[in-house]
Amino acid sequence: MSAVPDPSFVLTITAPGPGHGVAVHDLVAACPPLDRNSLYANLLQCSHFAPTCALALQGDEAVGWVSGYIPPSAPATWFLWQVAIAPTMRGQGLAQRLIADILARPTCAGVRFLETTITPDNEASWHLFRGVAKRLGAPLAHETGFDRDRHFGGRHDTEMLVRIGPFAP
Repeated sequence: MSAVPDPSFVLTITAPGPGHGVAVHDLVAACPPLDRNSLYANLLQCSHFAPTCALALQGDEAVGWVSGYIPPSAPATWFLWQVAIAPTMRGQGLAQRLIADILARPTCAGVRFLETTITPDNEASWHLFRGVAKRLGAPLAHETGFDRDRHFGGRHDTEMLVRIGPFAP
């Protein structure tokens, strides 16, 4: 007799839908110090930007989220907006899996660069993106993207623009 897997332990990675907006919003809120977007912004990510976002579900629970988009002026670039991984799922490579899922989609067939912004002291994100660059076999470069004083009026730490690529599809 074979055991039936418990569906609450099955991990599913999918493009989000509008019905996931609240779950995404709550997951991001549970992952400080991430910047919380409005619920409306999360709904737009889960609908308008769904092909370039990924949600990890364990049963019905949102446990991982990566949002991003392809800027209209840079069709070969996917800009990663935010990564949120539930504390219970960290350290298992879930963020890498979500990113790989998005980059493998037909929507990203022409993408050769990944961009994101990271604060200088966010070691977890630097580690993640060095790993992404290594997995893609592509160089990683960075420069100041948004300056604390010039762009944020002193209200947010400087964000470094990180660029990985070019890489093969």
